[in-house]
Amino acid sequence: MKILVTGGAGFIGSHVCDAFLEKGHEVLALDNLSSGRKENLDPKVRLIELDIRSPEAAALIERERPEVICHLAAQMDVRRSVEDPRFDADTNILGFLNLLEAARRSGVKKVIFSSTGGAIYGEQDVFPAPETHPTRPVSPYGVSKAAGELYLGYYRAQYGLSYVALRYANVYGPRQNPHGEAGVVAIFSKRLVAGQPCTIFGDGGQTRDFVFGPEVARANYLAFEKDYVGAVNIGTGIETSVNALYQGLADAAGTKLPPQYAPGKPGEQRRSVVDPSLAKKVLGWEPTVPLEEGLRRTIAFFRAKAQGTPARSAAS
Repeated sequence: MKILVTGGAGFIGSHVCDAFLEKGHEVLALDNLSSGRKENLDPKVRLIELDIRSPEAAALIERERPEVICHLAAQMDVRRSVEDPRFDADTNILGFLNLLEAARRSGVKKVIFSSTGGAIYGEQDVFPAPETHPTRPVSPYGVSKAAGELYLGYYRAQYGLSYVALRYANVYGPRQNPHGEAGVVAIFSKRLVAGQPCTIFGDGGQTRDFVFGPEVARANYLAFEKDYVGAVNIGTGIETSVNALYQGLADAAGTKLPPQYAPGKPGEQRRSVVDPSLAKKVLGWEPTVPLEEGLRRTIAFFRAKAQGTPARSAAS
């Protein structure tokens, strides 16, 4: 089949491209390269440099007529979404609608949507949070992802478009960009490999659910294979504090450099962890890479990158 991966040159998107290539599918990556990188892509992936908001992106879908769209292109910076909600909505809502309309017109069979666990659930009542947990996002980014899920429900009801909304926990791993909107694992990894101190905001007791990037790519492929329609959590169900995460990365990097501490960020969630039970039931997916192993592989990637190894070779 022909698969279109938006944001395909990015951290998660490039792993999704790999997952479909390995199964023999034709893969197109649509990416404006604002944060994605060509070097992340297998040469067999056809890269089209376009913005998802553009008429050209819609025309591409109608011309290429992919059977499936994996939608990973997004404005992912939570802080920027707070500072400029219109910018966030322009990409995450209007850009997505541009793709959905083109998908409807061109007969796309399924959309696999990259949603979010923590940002959609907000402050949790239950740990880990199941898909039935109330959605009460605390940032415009979370609102835009919730809106994306609602639009998918509408397109399903009105036009029969099949979809799966994958609610990711905190994704980390090789190819993650340590700049700008990067996650804490990438930031810490790059600094530890360089022998630079890392800053923990708050007391480090805040917890997150860390899931390995290639595991998330596998979830995308299983969502393509299965008939399930709806939202499903993709995480480990295990809470890890930022302090414990730092120690795991420091151990993997072979350093005893202590972290520095700074005042916590306003509005940061104290605890965030998703329940992956439904993913096992409806997709046959469950995490297989322990955090210790994933952190080791991530540190190895950043170390190889620091030595000039190309991204794809460093990630292997």
